Amino acid sequence: MDIKDRVIRIIAEQAVLEPSDVTMDSTLEDLGIDSLGLVESIFAIEEEFDISVPFNANEPQESDFDISSVASIVAGIEKLVAEQKS
Repeated sequence: MDIKDRVIRIIAEQAVLEPSDVTMDSTLEDLGIDSLGLVESIFAIEEEFDISVPFNANEPQESDFDISSVASIVAGIEKLVAEQKS
C-alpha cells in the first residue's frame, strides 16, 4: 500500500466513508470532516508514518501544511516521508 492509499484510508476512516468515496480532488469539507476530525486525521497520519506534520490546529490557515484537498495532503505527506528518509 503506497502513501496515497494509506492517507486516503485514514481520511476515509475519519469521514466514515469507504476509501473509494475519497478522491484526490475532495476537500475535507466535501467529506464532512470538521476541525476535530482534521486534528484526529493529522494525529493518525503522524502515527501511521512516524512523522511530525507541521500543522497548527488553532490556526490551520497559518500552517505550513496545505490541507486544501486530499491531493495536497498526500503531496505534503510524501514530502515529509522523503525528508525523514534522507
